[in-house]
Amino acid sequence: MKIFIKYMVSLRCKMVVKEELKKLGLHFIVVDLGEVEILQDLNDSQLDALKIALNNSGLELMDDKRSILIEKIKNVIVEMVHYADEFPKINYSDYISEKLHYDYTYLSNLFSEVKGITIQQYIILQKIERVKELLLYEELNLTEISYLLQYSSVAHLSNQFKKITGLTPSQFKLLKNRHRAPIEDI
Repeated sequence: MKIFIKYMVSLRCKMVVKEELKKLGLHFIVVDLGEVEILQDLNDSQLDALKIALNNSGLELMDDKRSILIEKIKNVIVEMVHYADEFPKINYSDYISEKLHYDYTYLSNLFSEVKGITIQQYIILQKIERVKELLLYEELNLTEISYLLQYSSVAHLSNQFKKITGLTPSQFKLLKNRHRAPIEDI
């Protein structure tokens, strides 16, 4: 049985879900961002207990097909930007379409209608959050970050960063109270 979970966008979320499933005595096959495959079908009381446990952790079970698909789109993007070892060699639209087995135009229209921004804008927001994270770690310079995130140049990264945050990457690094948005809030 597959269940879909809203706001499950980090490795920490995966750990929380695994722990809650173990507490409830539910055996899982796979726990991925946004979805879990459980060995058995859940009865109503197990489903209610899981809903409560997930809600207490800031997560939410989903059953609406459109919401599930939106979360899948978001999770593919978050995984691509924050957790993949390297960006896909194909363009983002083909990558997302291949991963979800849907026509990109359909996905794009649905995402824009529900979220109020385009998939491309969402990718940019995620990339800027990743840039902030990498700047905070101070392990890579801006040239390396722009290469890692497949920007055409450091200038392009800097312009996009300033457009989104109002600061240049250098100004962001100098801030004492650097603010990053949680991935699930983007």
